[in-house]
Amino acid sequence: MAFGTILVITLYVLANVSYISVLPMETIQHAPEDRVGTAAAQVIFGDNAAAIMAIAIMISTFGCVNGLILAGARVYYAMAQNGLFFKKAGELNEHGVPANGLILQGIWAALLTLSGTYGNLLDYVIFAALLFYVLTVAGIFVLRRKRPEAERPYKAWGYPVLPALYIIFATLIMIDLLIYKPTYTWPGLGIVLTGAPVYFFWRRRAVRHAEA
Repeated sequence: MAFGTILVITLYVLANVSYISVLPMETIQHAPEDRVGTAAAQVIFGDNAAAIMAIAIMISTFGCVNGLILAGARVYYAMAQNGLFFKKAGELNEHGVPANGLILQGIWAALLTLSGTYGNLLDYVIFAALLFYVLTVAGIFVLRRKRPEAERPYKAWGYPVLPALYIIFATLIMIDLLIYKPTYTWPGLGIVLTGAPVYFFWRRRAVRHAEA
């Protein structure tokens, strides 16, 4: 995990170095639809830049989608097992796959594709993802305090400094997104917040079933 993280950071830094080397700063600031990578590729590859970037994005997206599809349906499955989602989503087919969860996820993904462009959806997702990353890391502090005796086979390296720094910087990025991209980040926050009453509804329902 550490090697993978370092590799991704290195690639991002090198990509930005290449942008700065190829493009003047004004072009980077005013790239059409914020597509700095495409603008840089245009300088390097000429008229074929758009097609090359589209192919690269497709390859990257397919790899990412593969993991998200497999993980997403398992989340619905776990929620259903805990009584926090539709019971059907917690069933496995003969191959041990949460097929109902995959179908539900596919329907929701199809609806999202009709809601805007790729960039718009990315703005929605980035803010929501950062929010849940922050909550997940914050959970380390909560669990250390509430359950100090719990077995911890995995240690949070650099605790408490590194987790705290992550929360601070990720929160600053979220605030920046809310200020400079309010058209999509505020609705994204609204969608996430709607999950709170839904969670409490399912939780109360699960408690009632357990008591019955």
